[in-house]
Amino acid sequence: MSHSNQTTIWTRPFFMALVNNFFIFIVFYSLLTVLPLYVIDELHGTEGEAGLATTIFLLSAIIVRPFSGKIIELLGKKKTLIISVMFFGISSFIYCWVNDFYLLMGLRFFQGIWFSIATTVLVAIAADMIPPHRKGEGLGYFAMSMNLAVVVGPFISLALIQWIPYSALFMGLAFVIVIGFLCSFGIQVSEEDRKEVSGRLTFKDLIEIKAIPISLVGFLTSFAYSGIMSFISVYAKSVGLFESVSLFFVVFAAAMLLSRPYTGRLYDRSGPNAVIYPSLIIFSIGLIFLSVTHSVLLLLVAGTLIGLGYGALLPSFQTMSIQAAPKRRTGHATATFFIFYDLGIAVGSFVLGVVSSQFGFSALYLICSGVIFVTIAVYHVVTKRGNHGENQNVSVLEL
Repeated sequence: MSHSNQTTIWTRPFFMALVNNFFIFIVFYSLLTVLPLYVIDELHGTEGEAGLATTIFLLSAIIVRPFSGKIIELLGKKKTLIISVMFFGISSFIYCWVNDFYLLMGLRFFQGIWFSIATTVLVAIAADMIPPHRKGEGLGYFAMSMNLAVVVGPFISLALIQWIPYSALFMGLAFVIVIGFLCSFGIQVSEEDRKEVSGRLTFKDLIEIKAIPISLVGFLTSFAYSGIMSFISVYAKSVGLFESVSLFFVVFAAAMLLSRPYTGRLYDRSGPNAVIYPSLIIFSIGLIFLSVTHSVLLLLVAGTLIGLGYGALLPSFQTMSIQAAPKRRTGHATATFFIFYDLGIAVGSFVLGVVSSQFGFSALYLICSGVIFVTIAVYHVVTKRGNHGENQNVSVLEL
């Protein structure tokens, strides 16, 4: 029986998929936080080499994203999930024995491949389980697993690294993925819409064209968000607020988590415009507050506004990209969205790094705010041409 025919979101397979996603992102964000320190402290690398540990991982993820939909189509969602999580876990164990910078770069590239496939197929599986009329709410809950991981992963890893060696931390993270791998077997996946596919590779196998417009909006949003992910710690240090960065992420995550159930229901009840326009405006205002921050209070206000705004955008855009495509191509639509989203992070990190070196961090966050106002205009054009917005709920029921 197809899970999409149910009326409840919180089924056992959905919970298993959410837990699996949570563990994968705990490892992802933990490594994102500690590997730069590991490169500098243990491998005696430079700050530039430390940054490459993130760049090469994202590079491989971006390269593989276009092929994820085809891989899912050929193997099926369940088999793709098990294989990708297994290799992601194996690569996590290998960190314990890597003591050379170039080997580390090769491992990061290899692990990025499986991270890309695993996260794509998990969103596609979750989307198939969620009842059509509750897609926004369900994918919002699913995205909460990633939001929790962005706080839990770095917090635990930075706390543990003060007491245990890096090899012990890497081993612990690998066992976290073992739990996620075991959860994969408890996820029941409906393959009823799967058809026989050829091994030939065409543009349609790489990209879901119907998901491109909203994915472009996701690109602009992640471009602006990269300014926070990549530079907030350095910016806080420059204005004497480095000790409060952890509090920024706490209120950022709390705002996302507390608002998520309401924004998801609002999406399903009133359509995406009711969520996305206010969220983009709040996100932009939060970036303006961040650009003029010189006190802990302003930093926390900015974190709250950014959490409220950005937190509702990612699951809303994911939902719209999936709803734009036929159900059997949820994997392709998810992959297409993440291609643009990952590119936004990668391009934004580079471009905004140049901006900050030339004009400073305050100018950087003002520019990010301006990018979000441009995003509002682009979203308006995209939804007007694509008949999203008011008719979105009708299109969901027709899928």
